[in-house]
Amino acid sequence: MKRHFLIAAAAITAMTAMAVACNGGTQIGDGPDGPDPTVSAACNKVWEYLPAPGQFINEGMSCTTPEQAAQWAMGRLRTGSFVSLGTFGGYIVVGFDHSVANSGGYDLLIKGNYIPTASEPGVVWVSRDENGNGLPDDPWYELRGSEWGKPEVVQGYSVTYFRPTAVDDPVVWQDTLGGSGIIDVNEFHKGHSYFPVWITEESYTLKGTLLPSNVVEVPPYWETRPYGWGYADNAGSDAPTGTSGASGQIGSFNRLRISDAVLPDGTPANLPSIDFVKVQSAILAMAGQLGEVSTDVCSIQDYNMLK
Repeated sequence: MKRHFLIAAAAITAMTAMAVACNGGTQIGDGPDGPDPTVSAACNKVWEYLPAPGQFINEGMSCTTPEQAAQWAMGRLRTGSFVSLGTFGGYIVVGFDHSVANSGGYDLLIKGNYIPTASEPGVVWVSRDENGNGLPDDPWYELRGSEWGKPEVVQGYSVTYFRPTAVDDPVVWQDTLGGSGIIDVNEFHKGHSYFPVWITEESYTLKGTLLPSNVVEVPPYWETRPYGWGYADNAGSDAPTGTSGASGQIGSFNRLRISDAVLPDGTPANLPSIDFVKVQSAILAMAGQLGEVSTDVCSIQDYNMLK
């Protein structure tokens, strides 16, 4: 969503910051003993890429199967280019060539492309290969963020999205609470369906943790405000320089702790390490000319190797 906000606002300096954030190849550096040649800090496989509908879905890509979509997303992450997860529920699942240890401090680094006035928070989930088969088919644990436990947050929220009849038609959605609405076509992104073309069914359902809308109208523009901490693509206190605004100019990173992984009732999961990470869009909201709020991911890394 954020790129056409910059066009609408004519914010040239912000556009430059975002270019650095996603495509500038920012390097954090090796550990004190230099690089380990046997492992990589960055994720090395996208296991699944299933976005919700959004203005960047299908744009510039020609995927017809889920496998092709995952390969396309991995190619984007390798170059530091953004992968849009679309509106609420869209997600990406990645793995590493090693287990990421729980240090008790920050263990994961997720690069997005937020700027101080445009955060699109995504909930982060982690999984441990408990059955040892190398596949992300074990339980997922949500990383508790600043909004965890607040009454306006909905755990286990489900939304069904319906295929539009024409390319530039909006995507209709219905949730399990009786709500409904549309993901409207943005004037800056037309000529392609917002519904993932590799999904052959007429509808699909996504389930996750719903955060309340962070959209604020600041005439004549719109802003999407950050939450405190614990989310991807979010200008929170876990960014390198907190919420001062400079973080967008040095890479738009968020640092997260495996120790924040919780069971559904909020009990700490106490995971010694994890093998898979899932980032999921957590807001279902439209923001005027900005379009839908959609989490963007540029890389997912083992922060322990970068400290």
